[in-house]
Amino acid sequence: MKITQRVRKILSNYESDNPGSKTNLARILMTGKLAGTGKMVILPVDQGWEHGPARSFAPNPPAYDPHYFFKLAIDAGLNAYAAPLGQLEAGADTFAGSVPMILKLNNANSHATIKDQAITASVEDALRLGCTAVGFTMYPGSNEQFEMIEEIREIALEAKSCGLAVVIWSYPRGGNISKKGETAIDVTAYAAHMAAQLGAHIIKVKPPTSFIEQPEAKEIYIKHKIDVSSLSARISHVLQSAFNGRRLVVFSGGAAKETKDIYDEIRQLNDGGASGSIIGRNSFQRSKEESLKLLSDVIAIYQGKF
Repeated sequence: MKITQRVRKILSNYESDNPGSKTNLARILMTGKLAGTGKMVILPVDQGWEHGPARSFAPNPPAYDPHYFFKLAIDAGLNAYAAPLGQLEAGADTFAGSVPMILKLNNANSHATIKDQAITASVEDALRLGCTAVGFTMYPGSNEQFEMIEEIREIALEAKSCGLAVVIWSYPRGGNISKKGETAIDVTAYAAHMAAQLGAHIIKVKPPTSFIEQPEAKEIYIKHKIDVSSLSARISHVLQSAFNGRRLVVFSGGAAKETKDIYDEIRQLNDGGASGSIIGRNSFQRSKEESLKLLSDVIAIYQGKF
């Protein structure tokens, strides 16, 4: 596997990691149409578990088949495919070695009444399936946050000892955080920083709004004239909060939206220095042909060609 100077520079930012974890991180960064650029587009498909199969796959029925997502990630030239245990097991042999896999180790469902997730897979499962990384969601601000933080710290330690990379979905919610505050700039930047402190190689957060949730934080943002006026400026601030850009930060695509709105958002993410995007529903809820066109255009934006 040839590694570009750009990727070598990124790997050098992870100073405590062993060659195994760096190799697997390099595999993600050197796969697909964005290989070697330091940018990533990842396909995440945990929505069936999180929201239910009909809500997730009925808009595009071929997506009920787990093989569909492997093929989509491969055909689109994506960097990696992230999913829960059962979904990866259903295609791990057929598509062995075809695309880097990220095993999502915890999951929630739409019937839950608390802001928490159950551990649904293990580092051993990830090794057995040939995954390059494990993924974990934590909810900063929830009443269960400290248990989740302790869980991911133990998992990250085990994963790294086995040479795997670690991806943390850091989604603030619950507790005293308002609904509007879940994507507030101060809360999102804080969430990215917490994931970096927990040892994540790749951090996933939502694109932040200009709203500032905490009064104490608002005083600082005003006093120090931190620019939150545009999405690109807010993305830059989130990257700054993730060890001044020393950690890879990708941004979720969120709920389904119009194609033009997706392109506008991706352009601002790219302008702000985002490491890339992790796009689920906005890709696989379209037809295969439409998905491939969308993902090709998103990749072209990150390449500076669209």
